Amino acid sequence: MKKFQVLTYSISVIAAIILLLNVLSNRFLIRIDTTQDNRYTLSKATKSILKDLDTPVTVRAYFTKKLPPQLYQSRQEFRDLLVEYANRSDGMVMYEFIDPSEDDALAEEAQNNGIPPLQIQVRNKDKFEAMVCYMGATIQMGDSPPEVIPQIVQEMPLEYHLTTAIKKVSIVNKPRIAFLQGHGEPGRAQLRQALSQLDVLYESDFIQMSDTADALANYSTLVIVAPSDTFPDSHIAQLDRFLSGGNNILIALNRVEADLQNGYGISVHTGLETWLSDKGITIENTFLIDSNCGQVGVVQNMGGFRVQRQIPFPYLPVIQNFNKEHPVTKGIQEAIFSFVSPINLSADTSLTITPLAHSSGRSGTNNTPLYFNIERNWGEHDFPLKNLTIAAAVEGSISGNMSSRMVVFGDGDFAVNKESQNMQGLNPDNVNLFTNSVDWLTDETGIIDLRTKEITSRPLEEMEDGKKTFLKWLNFLLPLIIIIGIGIYRWQMQNVRKINRMQDNYVK
Repeated sequence: MKKFQVLTYSISVIAAIILLLNVLSNRFLIRIDTTQDNRYTLSKATKSILKDLDTPVTVRAYFTKKLPPQLYQSRQEFRDLLVEYANRSDGMVMYEFIDPSEDDALAEEAQNNGIPPLQIQVRNKDKFEAMVCYMGATIQMGDSPPEVIPQIVQEMPLEYHLTTAIKKVSIVNKPRIAFLQGHGEPGRAQLRQALSQLDVLYESDFIQMSDTADALANYSTLVIVAPSDTFPDSHIAQLDRFLSGGNNILIALNRVEADLQNGYGISVHTGLETWLSDKGITIENTFLIDSNCGQVGVVQNMGGFRVQRQIPFPYLPVIQNFNKEHPVTKGIQEAIFSFVSPINLSADTSLTITPLAHSSGRSGTNNTPLYFNIERNWGEHDFPLKNLTIAAAVEGSISGNMSSRMVVFGDGDFAVNKESQNMQGLNPDNVNLFTNSVDWLTDETGIIDLRTKEITSRPLEEMEDGKKTFLKWLNFLLPLIIIIGIGIYRWQMQNVRKINRMQDNYVK
């Protein structure tokens, strides 16, 4: 009886502890992040922005309650993130969850606030049915217009979207960045994808230089994208003066140009290449080719029919080799360049020059002028080089005595929206790479680390066919061998016990 009472008391204590822990977990969110990339740990940028809030921010999360399991997890992760934001901001971030499915007025409110209904397929009693749900949020400070996250899914970097929205509604004066014009550079419409990200934190002005006035005086960051005309000496001198004041420049420069309609490639001379070369950054007058590349469509006549097929085109390298430690390229997985030139970096300089992106292990170069042969059969001998630099970051006294920064790309068009890309848009990491560069040059909050903080792919390592076969058969046979071994062991033990029981002096 005494033992039974002790057991009952122990079970009651354990149940009470579990119940108390459940109650506390609903009031206080404590998370231990064991992921390799600290996926669930708030960044320093987020903590700093939350700490600086002096006016409450209200987050209205429009979520349907009865979501399928795969979508309900997104709702729970967003809720957990909001709880942590509220705790870190000492209550300056307030939130509420609203189910628009419960009331037509709430559904209309969600749609008026930019949260559209989503139609999804759910399985119900062995059949698929259409379901309308809401999964979005608005972020608002005071009476200012709200920022909208129209759709919240598990794959998106939630912390980046939520922190940038809070930053945008709370910022008073946005930093201003200048996009240079007047030398054949693309305009605002051709940079729309990059500007859609940059406009969250910055005011973007498109300006022209003049010989009499300093057009750069009111800016700390200048962006020069794909100029095609020559820079006069007076404009080059303004760039030096700009850097000597401790300001920063992003340069995406086309050293070569392709005319695919006529099938040839030529060099481009603007004067910037000479200016950069004097600073130890030489963009080669060559086309980089890479076996890891994009494809182009070719129309061929086959048996009287016109057939379009996709063929590899090494002049469109797919870059996957990035500096994983630098803020500009940290988190970038894959960017697609077109007609890029390699960059040679001088070691005989007092500047700190950091390569940011490289070609693959099978690459090469072709000199200009060049004729493009679409039907060419590329072989191993065409790619004798490896790890050619195509982007670099520069720090130090680039001009004058004050420290400044530059980011240089050997391709001017990687973040430019062409007419052929109007529908599909640019590769997301192309835009991230461009905006990361502007952030590194301009923003001191560290929000750059959030843009690419998301679940990254972790592919299995390649292995030889022999090792694959060995592991396959090992995986198949090992369980059988273990089972047979256990059977033999038990059979032997039973025989030993049987022999022992037959002995005259056997005692059970």
